[in-house]
Amino acid sequence: MCRVTLDSDVELDLQRSVQAVLRELSAQTPALQRNQGMWRWSLHKKVERDPGKSPALVRILLRELEKAEREDERHVIIPLLHTLMYVLTKATGITEELYRRTYAFCMRLLTLPAPYCTVALDCAIRLKTEQAVPGTLCQRLVIAEQNLRSELYPYQERVFLFVDPELVSPSVCSALLLEIEAAQVQQTPEACMRYVVSHALQVALGEACHTSALQRKLQASPRRALEHYFHAVVAATEQMASETSPSREGHLERLEEIYCSLLGPAAAARGRCSGDPLPDRPPNIPLPSPHITFHLWTDEEQLWKELALFLCPQSQVRLSADLEALDLQGLQPDRMLARASVLSTDSGIERDIPLGADELPMPSSPEMEHAGLQRKGGIKKRVWPPNILMPCSWDGPLGLHQRTGRPSGNWGLLPGVSRLHTARVLVLGDDRMLGRLAQAYHSLRKRETQMFCLTPRLSLQLYYIPVLTPEKPASSRHLELGELAAFLGRADPWYESTINTLSPAIHKLAEMVGAAKPPSLGTSRTVDPFILDVITYYVRMGTQPIYLQIYTVKIFFGDLSQDSSEDIFLTELKVKIQDSKFPKDGFSPRRRGMAEGPGAELSICYQKALLSHRTQEVAVSLRATGLVLKALPASDTEELPNPHLIPPSSKAHSLPPIVAPLTDHMCLNVSVIEVVKSSNLAGRSFSTVTNTFRTANIQIQSQDQRLLTLLLDKDNRRTFRDVIRFEVVRCPEPCSGIQKSKALWLSSHQKKEMERTKAMPKPLLMPINTFSGIVQ
Repeated sequence: MCRVTLDSDVELDLQRSVQAVLRELSAQTPALQRNQGMWRWSLHKKVERDPGKSPALVRILLRELEKAEREDERHVIIPLLHTLMYVLTKATGITEELYRRTYAFCMRLLTLPAPYCTVALDCAIRLKTEQAVPGTLCQRLVIAEQNLRSELYPYQERVFLFVDPELVSPSVCSALLLEIEAAQVQQTPEACMRYVVSHALQVALGEACHTSALQRKLQASPRRALEHYFHAVVAATEQMASETSPSREGHLERLEEIYCSLLGPAAAARGRCSGDPLPDRPPNIPLPSPHITFHLWTDEEQLWKELALFLCPQSQVRLSADLEALDLQGLQPDRMLARASVLSTDSGIERDIPLGADELPMPSSPEMEHAGLQRKGGIKKRVWPPNILMPCSWDGPLGLHQRTGRPSGNWGLLPGVSRLHTARVLVLGDDRMLGRLAQAYHSLRKRETQMFCLTPRLSLQLYYIPVLTPEKPASSRHLELGELAAFLGRADPWYESTINTLSPAIHKLAEMVGAAKPPSLGTSRTVDPFILDVITYYVRMGTQPIYLQIYTVKIFFGDLSQDSSEDIFLTELKVKIQDSKFPKDGFSPRRRGMAEGPGAELSICYQKALLSHRTQEVAVSLRATGLVLKALPASDTEELPNPHLIPPSSKAHSLPPIVAPLTDHMCLNVSVIEVVKSSNLAGRSFSTVTNTFRTANIQIQSQDQRLLTLLLDKDNRRTFRDVIRFEVVRCPEPCSGIQKSKALWLSSHQKKEMERTKAMPKPLLMPINTFSGIVQ
């Protein structure tokens, strides 16, 4: 009777916590919005402190998901499903019936539109793996995140936390570093191997596992013995996972043998045969957090260098002042794919070259007529894999390899090569930090078209946590620097609730660390590290990317002796009119008859953004005091003037507005502050009006003696002065050059395919991982 009452109280407490999470998702009151993110964290902490509550929480979450499905409350489905999967990954004692119900629910979600079907498919794949071999997800997660060496599961992951010291205060950097180090100081390889062995045996044996005795034995085991048990458990699990028809009985027998070798036959028999519950409570051993490295972003090439060091240990890498001299010891496909020039002894005619085993001719090809000819000692034409055409593509299934056993991304990029490494790059800061990340991402992709050494073996995942400078009340500058975070929050409500609420907590942590005394600092950081827990949840469950368009700006200066410059931006380009003018022999003399007034006379030529995607060029001249090019919509239903040319101020308010949906963020929203001249009895006067239109590319030139100043991504460090003209287009994939260079090595039908797609350059998109992607 007491046990039933206790279970009822536990379930009631968990039910109240789940309802608090649901209220948070629909919160409109400021009191509930201030606590966003805390309810989810406290719910997972309850299960972490008492793992026996996991089955009850799974039942409650599954019941709420089925209720949301019946009542068509889709806004809670993805958050609850992520919460459920996070519990299932590290839980023990989950029944087959709960696995079947959860899998059936995910399969029903496949009939819904994206992102629901996408998230459901990801969860269904993991559930199928866990249902076949319980404990597989957790085991693979720990092996990959902690870089434990295993021949049967060789995948490795690392979280790179980048912070720009010029944008984030030193107190915040110190607080984050201390929390990460304090939480990971106990996560030694031995501790992680003990966790893998203990979790696998608990899941397989259930109540027959004497957990406390097992933990004591593992703690007393030397490193060599611990490695033996670890590899034995991994071999048993991976062997069963690789079988087409896995046998639960055989898997259980292998794990029982390991259990008996640890505790001895007598202790193991007592645990299995005892009819009474075990007297001691299972110890609370939390799932280790990922291996996180902290980096201050000070070098433009730092991201590429850190990824190269991750692929190859530092002891095997030789770095020089020129990063092109990096020796990755076997990680240079250019050497493997390079053409070997040898002396030819035949006619040298291409049609005389015999076909190799890897080059299948077309049935009606001319090569079939010359199949009998022989050629020795010459250069053989090589067929490149189709994916080589896009060597810098990191797109594809995101982060599934640690859950399903497959490498993430396009793992068939090279024959016999798999992406065994996953780099999760997490940046903290405001919109200026995202602009810097876009620069590094573009440089990385461009470098790969020349070296092509990271792409075949590395899956790159990008994450973003906004950290804004605290200002009370929030100023316009504070809101301006958080536009990208606000866009991601509107696109994904679970990101808004879980990640966008972290900035105040991070600053509060910095204040606490600054006020704490050094002796008490270590102990305070080992108790429930909130920031690290949310980061861990984000990098594990944030698998759905939102793609952001990168734009290229080509800049021409008023000084003809100065070369033009080219840069990229991600969020915003702001144009200001300088007070200075051209020299008398400048680039563009002032036209006669031009009316004096504030601002500058600008010539604007752009391609109108039409729903039909047809091309329509528009050219207009006007006087303006400034303009802003934004790559993100300002709100979910942003009202924009009907884009004819640029409407006059007298007609701008009479035209019907159109709605720019959240999903249409692949166009530039251009706002021009136009100067309107008016004459009356008092004389000539000037007023300003803001006109807005949407475009994919634009060219702007100053027609009088005024010079322009460009500010990219709101970053004062990226300012260009004395500009006379600039052009903005969508940044293309940097792979076009390598496609042309490798066109000689393609077969005829591959050449036709490349010619067909050459007229449509693929734009460069930077993916930022969220929990659901864009929710319609």
